[in-house]
Parts: sequence; C-alpha cells; structure tokens
Amino acid sequence: MSIELRNVSKRFGDVVAVDNVSFAVGDGELVALLGPSGGGKTTVLRMIAGLEMPGGGDLLIRGQRVNDVPVQQRNIGFVFQGYALFRTMSVFDNIAFGLSIRKWSKADIRARVEELVGIFGLGGLERRLPHPLSGGQRQRVAIARALASKPGVLLLDEPFAAVDAKIRQELREWLVRLHDELNVTTVFVTHDQEEAMEVASRIVIFSRGKLEQIGSPREVYEQPLNEFVARFIGVMNVLELKVRDGAARLGQLSFPTHGAAEGQTVRIGFRPYAVKVSRNPAEYAFNAVLKHVFFLGVMLRIELVTPEGLSLRVRISKEEFTRLGLAEDEPVSFFIREYRVLGGGGEFAGQVTSVVPQGFGEGI
Repeated sequence: MSIELRNVSKRFGDVVAVDNVSFAVGDGELVALLGPSGGGKTTVLRMIAGLEMPGGGDLLIRGQRVNDVPVQQRNIGFVFQGYALFRTMSVFDNIAFGLSIRKWSKADIRARVEELVGIFGLGGLERRLPHPLSGGQRQRVAIARALASKPGVLLLDEPFAAVDAKIRQELREWLVRLHDELNVTTVFVTHDQEEAMEVASRIVIFSRGKLEQIGSPREVYEQPLNEFVARFIGVMNVLELKVRDGAARLGQLSFPTHGAAEGQTVRIGFRPYAVKVSRNPAEYAFNAVLKHVFFLGVMLRIELVTPEGLSLRVRISKEEFTRLGLAEDEPVSFFIREYRVLGGGGEFAGQVTSVVPQGFGEGI
C-alpha cells in the first residue's frame, strides 16, 4: 500500500477533527476524500502530507510509519487549494523551485521542467508570470511543480475550486488522463460529489470527523451504508411512515417492510430515478400533482406533491417527459420501482427492495 491510516485521530483543542479513521490507498490509485465542510477530509490530507501530526493511531507511507517524519522527508507532492504559486517567478522557475532546493543540477532541472511543460501543455508559457495565466493554466503549473521531484504520492486540496464550471470539467478530464499516463498514487480532497464520482476510482466519505463509507463511485451511490451517505451522494427522497399490517403506510402510500414491528416508525428511502410517472391518474397505485419542472439539459427534475402533502423529487429524461405529455399542475399517477427501509441510527436495514407497480404486495 502507498498510504495507510490505522485508527488515526486528531484534535484541535476540544474539537475532534478526525475520529479513529482507518483506510488504505493502493499503489497507483486515484482516491477522493469527500465530505461537507468540517468533515475532517482536509485534516486527513494534511496529516498524510506531514503538515499536521496525528494525535493518535499510525500513519504509514509505503509501509513506513511516518507520524513524526517531517514533510520534506516524505517524498510527497502537495497542491494547495489556492495554487500557492510564486507570483514573481516565471512558470519555469515555479516548476523548478523544488528541484533547486534539492540541489539538482541545472541540466537535470531544465530537462525535467521541459518534460513537464510538454506533458502539461504549457509550451510557450515558460517565461510568463502566473498572474496573467488562466485558472486552468495556473492549476496545471501547480500540479507540475508538485510532480517535478517525482514524488511517490500526489496530494491535492480542492484542486478545481478556484475555476469556473467549464474549466473545472476540462481539468477533471485532464487529471484522469494525467493519472492514467503517470500512474502516481493520487489523493484529492473535494466537497463536490459529482467531481468525486467522475474522477476517483474510490471515494472515502467523511462526516464530523468520522469515516462513513469507502468504495467505488458506483458502490457508494447504489449501496450507501447509511442515510448520511445516501443523502450526500446524489439525491434521495426519505419518507417517515408508520408500520401497519406489515407495511409502512401513510394515506395511499404503502411499502412492504418485511419484518418491521407493528406500529414502528420507519424511514423509506428511494432515488429520484426510481419513480415511474404516468399522465393517466388511474395507471399506477399512487396519485399526485406535478407541481414544478426544472430543466437540467438532457434530464428534467420534477416535483410531485401527494394528497398527503409530501413533496417527491423525480428525475426523468427530456424525451420521456415529452412522450408522456406531462405538464405542471396536472394530476399524475406513479409508483416507486425500488426503495430501502432505513433502520435505527440512520443505517439501512437491508438491500434495495424492488416492487411491482400495482398494489405493492410483493417484493422481488
């Protein structure tokens, strides 16, 4: 393993920033640390870099315990959120800075910088100062500088936060290609779920200093371990219902729960894409009014309001919306193709349950 955390904790005064966290990053992986502000992800990244020291547990890099090893001895490249380029140095000198500190020869420095300029598409910019460069160019200079000394690990703190949406998308695709080409173990921090899903091979999800789940983008989306992950990764409708006669019920809504106690309050979770809608109010078991339509490009987000006053978020393709002839403020019917029953403490009580459209009497 390139990086391993074993029961690592970190406090700042009375605040527990990282609480008994364990995970490993394999050689050549591209891993995202994802979570809301204050979740602990940046503190974990800084401990890996050596900018913060663990308060407990063990941190290993390439099998060596590095809890007390200073940053300059860890062979790690670090890219700060704001790039931290030297404003009075040229692109060439920014990339070469760490190599000069390490006493590389001038010939080796020039060869390495020219190599990186080619890889990063910075040809012709070597003598420019950072200020007139675009955000995307500055970010590439910062990453080139971090990789100049051929580190074993590359760490990036919110690498695309300072650029606009179009450049951010281009940089995401570029980072994946760069990683595939260089195969450097890479860990990046982000609070952007879409960014993590698109770029990373695995995602480590944090909340309030705790590690909530680690897995591939598909695993954390389709198999969330708890309600926090389900809500944080993508969108999930969550309904709180009472169990009566073997099903969680509210008005017309009914979900078989397969073992929940009579009278128990349970939460039912389902993704917007799991809702099937019809313009015919009699086609499916549940009824609602289509209140709002939000255009998202090839997809639409629509809001259904049930007779019980519940608002449900639904995703549907533009083509399907047009084919069905749906319109705002019109009655519709719907069913929910699959859902999860939430257990105590916010954990999921079981796997996804698929249901038949009419009656919801069977689980598949």
